[in-house]
Amino acid sequence: MQASQRPMEKVEQYYYVFNNNSNDTSSSGTQFSCQSQNEQFFTLDSLPAAGYVIYDSPPAVSVSSNWSPFSPQYSQSTISDQHHSSDNTYGSPLSGCSGVDGVLSEMANKLLGPESDIDDSSCCSFNDVVSEPSSPTKWNRVLEIASSLDVKELLLACAEAVSDAYFPAAEVLMNVLEHKVSVSGEPMQRLSAYMLEGIRARLFSSGSIIYKKLKCKEPTNSELLSYMQVLYHICPYYKFAYTSANVVIDEAMANENRLHIIDFQIAQGSQWMFLIQSLARRPGGPPSVRITGVDDSQSAHARGGGLQLVGERLAKVAESCRVPFEFHAAAISGYEVELENLYIRNGEALAVNFPYILHHMPDESVSTANHRDRLLRLVKSLSPKIVTLVEQESNTNTAAFVPRFRETLDYYTAMFESIDAGRPRDDKQRISAEEHCVARDVVNIIACEGADRVERHELFGKWSMRLKMAGFTPCPLSPSVGEAINDMLKDYSSNYRIAESKGALYLGWKNRALATSSAWR
Repeated sequence: MQASQRPMEKVEQYYYVFNNNSNDTSSSGTQFSCQSQNEQFFTLDSLPAAGYVIYDSPPAVSVSSNWSPFSPQYSQSTISDQHHSSDNTYGSPLSGCSGVDGVLSEMANKLLGPESDIDDSSCCSFNDVVSEPSSPTKWNRVLEIASSLDVKELLLACAEAVSDAYFPAAEVLMNVLEHKVSVSGEPMQRLSAYMLEGIRARLFSSGSIIYKKLKCKEPTNSELLSYMQVLYHICPYYKFAYTSANVVIDEAMANENRLHIIDFQIAQGSQWMFLIQSLARRPGGPPSVRITGVDDSQSAHARGGGLQLVGERLAKVAESCRVPFEFHAAAISGYEVELENLYIRNGEALAVNFPYILHHMPDESVSTANHRDRLLRLVKSLSPKIVTLVEQESNTNTAAFVPRFRETLDYYTAMFESIDAGRPRDDKQRISAEEHCVARDVVNIIACEGADRVERHELFGKWSMRLKMAGFTPCPLSPSVGEAINDMLKDYSSNYRIAESKGALYLGWKNRALATSSAWR
């Protein structure tokens, strides 16, 4: 085996999956297991607009529309039409009801009869559907038909009961749910198992004491790394992040001889192995590369050691490619980063990478320090040549509990279905990967509030406003970015799609956008 081949073989081995997926999750949540009456459930405590191009994978199709990416009603002009489409499985990111109107309408028929005059285009609440003067009366009627409801209906009813603080009904509904969920079942059954645990956790003082109440066993370093590898191979979400950012950075730095890359989620450092190899092929010789890696506790746990391991791996890759290289470790949580942690030098072209991490920074709704915007202003003050941002396309940051619950259900339904397409239904590795790498985010979003809720995703429109307020301007993505992602998607289900809108590249499953990649300067 030649030395120059070894780094490529180790890239995927050390790739680290982003620790998030919704607007509110713990960055280093404790794992726990709960025993139900039927089976054991495991989670990690807490688990756009006009004119875009659709690239179906693999063939590319260009469509002009007034709707957000992945909305099937490309030429329609009313949101209600979008809700009624049988094609719109998960709803549009612009939909306030997240595609559950049909479910609520059916529930209205069951509760009030087919003659009900409720307008299903405007019903976004179980309380609206079952409008009764007396809360006990309302919930008594719900409980009468609870056994006939499917898991999605039960989850929505349970969330409304918790929101109403009508806990007897919530307890009964949770007991019914226990018999209908399974971590090895269909995607909705699996997601419902984790959302059920999220509701339970919320009842323990909004999830704040769940870490103390539930006994748990952390996976070993090798186990957690294995779970991350499984998701890395099953889904393209992580490859979407580093592939798009690498193309943008490579193009932006084409004429630079000294590069400094600041990565706010360095994890295993695998993303930069590919970029170093690409830079090594530059005509005229490679530039010198310096990387500052910001650490988090979850990454350290997965690595089985500190950031020096990342630096060693990257140094070996650079040496084999004959790329001058230097690594600096910033072993600190992203929201704590200050100027002195970033090792800025004059004469270096600066690139800053935010891969699925900025949503972990508390904003103005959590703390007056507003580290989310503070960090963007800090980065802007460094005059970077390029900034890359990849985030999940979900709207759960400041939403109230019930809308946040619906959005989580909508978003992760698509996520779990896409995961399901990558491995057999009973695959134990997939089950473990979902438990340890996805479920903690779901639970945190549902169970926690305030500072305890660290998965706080925002839609691209909100990120765009934040970046512009910090002084950034959008940098249009070249066709090379879409081409690279399209090429990558050839290895995955044809249900994955990419779309470009307002300077951002969207990755989605069917008609639901799940992640965005954008560039700024």
